[in-house]
Amino acid sequence: MSLYSPQAKVAAYRSINAHGIVAGADPHGLVLTLFDAIISRLKSARTCIEQGQIVGKAGLLNSAVKLLGELRGSLDLAQGGALAQNLSDLYDYMARRLLVANASNDVSALTEVLNLLGEIRDAWAAIGPQVRAQPPVAPG
Repeated sequence: MSLYSPQAKVAAYRSINAHGIVAGADPHGLVLTLFDAIISRLKSARTCIEQGQIVGKAGLLNSAVKLLGELRGSLDLAQGGALAQNLSDLYDYMARRLLVANASNDVSALTEVLNLLGEIRDAWAAIGPQVRAQPPVAPG
């Protein structure tokens, strides 16, 4: 692909746009962006399965599993207690279900993860105003 091709220009724009979103987001917003990215990939992967696009499905599910790993890695297990551990376990479960969905084109496993992730995402979005209203904690 040439640096001057339309595809290269679109790819560059997407990269700049993504970097701009990350640079301007607060930590709560970044996690919300991760949820949205995973959900988008899972919906697209479900469409790929339904249309028999196996290669596209595999790439989307691989990306979703990596992003779930990012969510899991962002948890503070030391300070988050049981809630953080439960989320970690749930993210691990979701990743394993996505591997099943990928290996066997199992739309039900994918839909299960979409439902679970949607519930967590909605709860996370709902606490946004409370989290943003709190003063930042100084490192101690």
